[in-house]
Amino acid sequence: MLSQRLVRAAGAATPRSALRAFSSTSQQLKVPSMADVTPAPQSVASFNEKSKQFREQLAEQQKQREASAYTRSSSSSTASSPSESAQGLGSSVSATSGQKAEASQEPPRKAGPLTNLIYGTKEGRELDAQLEASFSQVLARGKYVHSIVHHEVKPDKVEEYTKLVGSWYPRMASMPENKVNLVGSWRTEVGDCDTFVHIWEYQRYQGYHESIHNIGSHPEFAEFDRKLKSLITSKKTSLMQEFSFWPTTPPRQLGGVFELRSYTLHPGNLLEWETHWRRGLKARREVMEGVGAWFVQIGDLNTVHHLWQFANLEERKIRIPASRN
Repeated sequence: MLSQRLVRAAGAATPRSALRAFSSTSQQLKVPSMADVTPAPQSVASFNEKSKQFREQLAEQQKQREASAYTRSSSSSTASSPSESAQGLGSSVSATSGQKAEASQEPPRKAGPLTNLIYGTKEGRELDAQLEASFSQVLARGKYVHSIVHHEVKPDKVEEYTKLVGSWYPRMASMPENKVNLVGSWRTEVGDCDTFVHIWEYQRYQGYHESIHNIGSHPEFAEFDRKLKSLITSKKTSLMQEFSFWPTTPPRQLGGVFELRSYTLHPGNLLEWETHWRRGLKARREVMEGVGAWFVQIGDLNTVHHLWQFANLEERKIRIPASRN
């Protein structure tokens, strides 16, 4: 699945925002173009039907996973003996008691304005500790790490690049030992033309290291990398995590166009932004087809990306205002 990219716009809540308009094609090894998208009403109906089937399939898969997890949990509970349960409970009680004992050993501080100024109030310190411990849990699912890779391709090398990447990337993603999923690949159609964007999914940072090592050790990687460097003018990579309320959907071939929205936030405002936008994003998903939402952890810091999919640009024009009502 390959596509295209970008309309820049200044967001009121952020110093910089970017809109990337992507187009997609179901034909492999063919340079994607906005001309692949048909504006006929029948194509919109077909897109909506495919989207509905895609969501129903995801829901059914989720039910099967939950049923399987429940079955395993029930079997494990039945197999455990009362003594094991008591031992586990005792360990929990012991750990809790130990934490309380450590807290009680903390030397008392005399309450007063100066003490509170230096150390903060007891309630404030406890709140800070809770926020520090749960910050990543509040924002991220933590199950996966995603990378977003931008390639600026030489204009006269676009077809050659498409053939090279279109055969190599799916091949690497299909090898179980690489432990990586290709969320998708797109070509920018509006904005930074001939820029290609790829999003990969790894099993946490450990999986990222293993994937990079395994792919880099492939006997054909050196030749692929040498050829890739001759086709592009620059490469930029960031590592991201998906928001806890928005798991990334599996690869899809529904057709239409994609839009990648990128926001640069003021440093320290990520948690506030997530709280503010969570409700709005959920509302948009009711009328718009969302692919994923991520925040950068390593690389282009203080950046948030959202990826949406539409049947065509006219359908996008209709659905965005509808999501605000």
